[in-house]
Amino acid sequence: MSYILGLTGPTGAGKSVLSKKAREMGFYVIDCDKTARKAVENKECLEALVLNFGKSILDEKGRLIRAKLAEKAFTSPDKTELLNRVIFPFITELILDEIRTSDKEKILLDAPTLYESGIDSICGAVLAVLADKNIRLERIVERDKIERNSAQLRIGAGKTDQYYKERTPYILYNNGDKQKLYDEFISILNTILEVKHV
Repeated sequence: MSYILGLTGPTGAGKSVLSKKAREMGFYVIDCDKTARKAVENKECLEALVLNFGKSILDEKGRLIRAKLAEKAFTSPDKTELLNRVIFPFITELILDEIRTSDKEKILLDAPTLYESGIDSICGAVLAVLADKNIRLERIVERDKIERNSAQLRIGAGKTDQYYKERTPYILYNNGDKQKLYDEFISILNTILEVKHV
């Protein structure tokens, strides 16, 4: 039976940095953003998205235009929650399939919407990474090559730091000191895994 660790936090906080470190430490990492991209290729999921967000999210060949969907889904928390309700069942099914077929002892779920999807229920522990909003803004602009106002919409549609603090005792701040982040991450992992005897 694999030990499953959840990694979550708001967009731009730096989950991918910690996922890479976890991989180096022997974890099998499931990138739930990549899983989400697979999920929307499912015909049933795509039809549900069109029903809720309109045909303008598709190109002339009927393929999803991710930027158009993001434009519509991140205009408000309500729209973001609607998006999540539509795609979560498809994402969860793919994640569970991947876990079932894995023979790894330790699995890390890199999931920005871990709590919202309810998949935190299969995690032995959850670690949340946070960062100052202005730092997250710059990272999103650079990472996704989008305008600052679009990045601000994404941040505004996400959860507050308090949301994560209320749900897990394992909190990390990623405001630029990478070595400090790694040291704290390793310390928390050792604490969690020692308790769980993994």
